[in-house]
Amino acid sequence: MAIFSARPFSATGRSLPIDPPDVCSPSLSGTSSAPPPYRLEPIAHLSQAGRWRMEALRALSEPCLYWITRGQGRVTIGGIQRGYGAHNALYLPAGIMHGLEISNTTQGLALFLGQDHDPSFPAHPHHLRIRDLQDQSELTGLLDNLGRETCSTRPAAPRAAQHYLGLLSVWLERQIALSPRDDLRGKATRQLVNRFTALVERDFRATQSVSDYAMKLRVTPTHLSRACRDACGRPASDLLQERRLYEARKLLHDTDMPIKDIAARLGFRSQTYFARSFHSQTGSTPSHFRQTRP
Repeated sequence: MAIFSARPFSATGRSLPIDPPDVCSPSLSGTSSAPPPYRLEPIAHLSQAGRWRMEALRALSEPCLYWITRGQGRVTIGGIQRGYGAHNALYLPAGIMHGLEISNTTQGLALFLGQDHDPSFPAHPHHLRIRDLQDQSELTGLLDNLGRETCSTRPAAPRAAQHYLGLLSVWLERQIALSPRDDLRGKATRQLVNRFTALVERDFRATQSVSDYAMKLRVTPTHLSRACRDACGRPASDLLQERRLYEARKLLHDTDMPIKDIAARLGFRSQTYFARSFHSQTGSTPSHFRQTRP
């Protein structure tokens, strides 16, 4: 079921449930020295450097597919929150703001398609609840085979992997066609939240308030926040703040950029205001967060 109606702004056979298969490093792919553009990883591995990497609102510069085989939780896509469970497939194009809550019981695979992905993959996000055992096994088999070819040293392994990616896009197209159409496209408030999160993803580094975004969307700040609460249980200011703080944590964890430069890059008025906002959301100062990174 499609859950986002407008194109995003540019941003940069075994029985189920199953345990995710072992996935080797893409650098070992085939006989080619160049790594493939896609990456396949167990979902549990993605949060090893901090669960915030999965749960905080952010967007990717490449499409991705999450195949949840065990566990349940909530996912927020384009500002719209809903529950997910076992045998759910979440497809997200590049540039879509999202956050996926995970627990110790969450299992599955994440496929990142790369920026030069096959254009036959969908242009909009979809949340698919796969109830048919054959369809579940088919998706698992495609991902298993893709991972196997990634690790293979046999001739033509990279070409075989590309064919599996093509079959995967066909699987998605068929499941989307068979799934009941979601009514979110007809909800004006949720369309508004979609547009708001797309604007936030484009402009979150700029010094803009919820009032600035509301003006662009031609609504009042109160109406915008009410729509966000209806869609995901949080006001517009929380979505904006969470997106900026995810980027802050990422820069603190992955780079040695000075904290004052991070504050300036993310549009905070001062390093002091940035530190206060960071602490109120995370319970840690920026410097302590950086010092305790794994």
